[in-house]
Amino acid sequence: MSPSRSRNQTELDEADYGPSRTQQRREALAVLALAAQLIELPPSRLARLELPDDVRREVEITRRTTAHIARKRQLAYLAKVMRRFDDAAFAAVRAELGENREKQRQENAVMHRMEALRDRLINEDEGALSELIDEHPQIDRQHLRSLIRQARSERESNKPPRAYREIFQLLKELQQHALDDAPAAAQTPA
Repeated sequence: MSPSRSRNQTELDEADYGPSRTQQRREALAVLALAAQLIELPPSRLARLELPDDVRREVEITRRTTAHIARKRQLAYLAKVMRRFDDAAFAAVRAELGENREKQRQENAVMHRMEALRDRLINEDEGALSELIDEHPQIDRQHLRSLIRQARSERESNKPPRAYREIFQLLKELQQHALDDAPAAAQTPA
């Protein structure tokens, strides 16, 4: 801001000229990122989103384009078509994609914890086994111990990891059972 211009004059200039060029670029890049997310979605999820017809048509054209540069150019055109619409037209789409991303992060974290627990069980960590039994007293202990022994022997003899996978499936079922019981416990008055 030059010394001859007052602060009020600068604020008036911004109001007259609209958003800065940097802000316009940020908004355009955000629309481009949304367009890239749309073309990566499976067709079943894309069909559930409320999109304008011409945007939906351009998404399909972009998906069919296989050459790298042509696809990049088509993606830029898709973003251009999307910028013709008001931000409100894609607010629901952004919310849907944002919620799903957070849900995916949570599901991935749960899977990583289950994988770490499985590895602790197989690596002869008795503390992990006792914690699991304490958390899930209904578990078939004999079957679990048998699977752990099988997984260890498979690992030592370089056999396919069948028991290793079964342990993970068992942990997944326990996790699902715990999630199913959690809402019922929350509804029960204390």
